[in-house]
Amino acid sequence: MARKNIEDYRELFIRDIPLMDMRAPVEFAQGAFPASVNHPLMTDSERQAVGTCYKQQGQEAAIALGHKLVCGETKAARVAQWKAFCEANPQGYLYCFRGGLRSRISQQWLKEAGVDYPMVIGGYKALRRFLIDTLEDIVIQPKTLIGGNTGCGKTQMLTELANGIDLEGAANHRGSSFGRYVSGQRTQIAFENTLAVDMLKKQAAGHSHLVYEDEGRIIGSVSLPLPLLKTMQQAPIALVDDPVDVRLERLLADYVVRMQQDFCLAYGDDAGWQQFAAYLAQGLFAIRKRLGYQRYENLLAVQQLAIHRMQVDGTLDGHYDWLHPLLSEYYDPMYAYQLSKKADRVVFRGRYVEVRDWLRDTTVK
Repeated sequence: MARKNIEDYRELFIRDIPLMDMRAPVEFAQGAFPASVNHPLMTDSERQAVGTCYKQQGQEAAIALGHKLVCGETKAARVAQWKAFCEANPQGYLYCFRGGLRSRISQQWLKEAGVDYPMVIGGYKALRRFLIDTLEDIVIQPKTLIGGNTGCGKTQMLTELANGIDLEGAANHRGSSFGRYVSGQRTQIAFENTLAVDMLKKQAAGHSHLVYEDEGRIIGSVSLPLPLLKTMQQAPIALVDDPVDVRLERLLADYVVRMQQDFCLAYGDDAGWQQFAAYLAQGLFAIRKRLGYQRYENLLAVQQLAIHRMQVDGTLDGHYDWLHPLLSEYYDPMYAYQLSKKADRVVFRGRYVEVRDWLRDTTVK
């Protein structure tokens, strides 16, 4: 029995139902959903040509052009790709932008190939609207923020809390000048979609009080949704007070050891080391004005020497010589100033484990 087209968007996202996105690659790149895969009906150039034809000659001529552009071996290859997805994901659905012509054509071609595959009613636009509304509804629920100096493990703590919402994970960026990942950052739309899906899953699991990291307005190149930012600016803060040596170990693991491995895995050994050195240098360069040029030059020299020693004999100790002053002379004073403006919102403070356990006791239902 053929499955029906669906408009239960909540169920799609909570269960991570596989979605086949029929939009053009440029549309998908601007923003998609965590469980979606792009298998377009038309390429970017084909879509542009059909769109121009539609504006100049109308829908009938545009449809005719589309069939002319996607026919023969081209059509067969795309349908074969769709069919493979459908067979691998029998519980999934397809969608285009509005659940209109592209979805219907894709369904028809699949049916001709022996596959009856349902679509999402309303398409991407309806799914996106649902997530925006979801986010606006959930952000008004009670929340607590995790604060603390750089290296206090705030993001790690969120992953250990059943009601934690990892904003930096949704952005795929750690927020600081050294925050980018090899895999690159999500777009604003993809960030918002990923964040809303995470919130929706936490809500479905019964969590009415969520925990976030005490973030600023910007994470890398994306902005926090304004409704969320406004409620975070009033939320209570649980502050992590970990000693410098513990924080340095976390930074060394996150920004040095892990990133070196990731760059070499992505680019190969030689190019990977070059990319890794450029990544750390760019992190300092981004804050050179705030550091002061002389301090920037000094830290950069120490940093690059540490990278050289690390590459030659695996020694990591040299990295403490630039990470420690970066914390004590730059990040810590900056956070102390920021915290002074919201000190009245701090409701608990302690070491990492103490804060984590307090949050579990007071926010997890």
